[in-house]
Amino acid sequence: MRVTSSLRWKIALTTTAVCCAVAAALGILVHNVVARQVVGEVRKDVQRDLEHALGEYQYGTAHGHVNTALDPAGLPGPLRRLVARGMTGSMVGERDGKPVMWAAGPADHHALAAWVPYESTRARLRDLDTAILASSALAAGVVALAGVFLADRISRRLATTAAVARRISAGDLDARVDFPTPEQPEAADGGGYRDEVRDVAQALNSMARSLQERLEAEKRFTADVAHELRTPLTGSLAAAALLPEGRPKEMINDRLGALHRLTEDLLEISRLDAGVERADLARVELGGAVRRAAAATRLPVTVEVVRDLVVLTDRRRLDRILANLLVNADKHGSPPIEVRVEGPVVTVRDHGPGYPEDLIAQGPQRFRTGEPGRGRSHGLGLTIAAGQAAVLGITLTFANAPDGGAVTTLRLPVGRLVDDRE
Repeated sequence: MRVTSSLRWKIALTTTAVCCAVAAALGILVHNVVARQVVGEVRKDVQRDLEHALGEYQYGTAHGHVNTALDPAGLPGPLRRLVARGMTGSMVGERDGKPVMWAAGPADHHALAAWVPYESTRARLRDLDTAILASSALAAGVVALAGVFLADRISRRLATTAAVARRISAGDLDARVDFPTPEQPEAADGGGYRDEVRDVAQALNSMARSLQERLEAEKRFTADVAHELRTPLTGSLAAAALLPEGRPKEMINDRLGALHRLTEDLLEISRLDAGVERADLARVELGGAVRRAAAATRLPVTVEVVRDLVVLTDRRRLDRILANLLVNADKHGSPPIEVRVEGPVVTVRDHGPGYPEDLIAQGPQRFRTGEPGRGRSHGLGLTIAAGQAAVLGITLTFANAPDGGAVTTLRLPVGRLVDDRE
């Protein structure tokens, strides 16, 4: 069950089980010690009576002695056999239906026996066992409550740490674990107060802080590089326009155009990273928007609208997402490229080798190439598409079709649907 599988109950049950085991061991030990002492006292009394009776019997004066008799009817068989071998002994048995402690010894080929009542001794042992059980149950209950309290405290703090870790993994790098400061500081040599849960929380905070600093540095670097490139690139484009017509000018303009697009992509990524992008929502007919975006790329794309509807979205950003996905499919996949619109779900598929496993598992990653030894990438286009989808609240997933080819699925937020058309 889920309740007993949680950490707090595991700790509480383990603590209680250990307490019960210790209480049982101590209870058995105390019972044996006290029982040996109490029974030993009764045994000494009956043996003393037997020795006195044997002494009187030797002198012929053992007549009518209280609780002594020759060959009594209730004498246990083991004692009779022991006396037959010329030995004396004692054991617990019954006489007239009542528990007694027997002692017997040889007397002229007879068994001379003495006995004392044993009922009070049994009652004392029962009271002792009851007291041991009650004290063990009380101790187990107290320890169980203490275990639940301590385990709940540890479990809640671990749950808080885990929740913060999940927030960090989801992108909230400002999340931190904030535990109260301990009253007693931890000793430098490892002695004194030490809180392992706090150590884990502090390590998590340190990791999040370091990760946040590195990402902020990467964002600043991306923005700075893009801004620094923009000015000389604009001048280069203007100078290239003055070159005489010919193949050299076409090659220079082509490379400058590619560099210009890369710079604009970097600037767009830096804005997405900074979180300054805001969606300009408007009513958009999804099927028509997808058709126009596909036509604008001038790529051989087949668009199928199974079920159309009107949504609230940012038309420009949606066009940007679709264009990047289609260009990526044309560049890295194989025809035919198919786009399917079914309600709020838009699917883009090619028939190429598909997405690499690390992209499916981790999502698009920037600044990676397809060269051997440097990882694989589908360019900055997928990174921008994922960033713009996050601005619009669109769920973007990457997968591979069972029969081959990359499949990208856009699922628009249901809360923004305003009309449903067949």
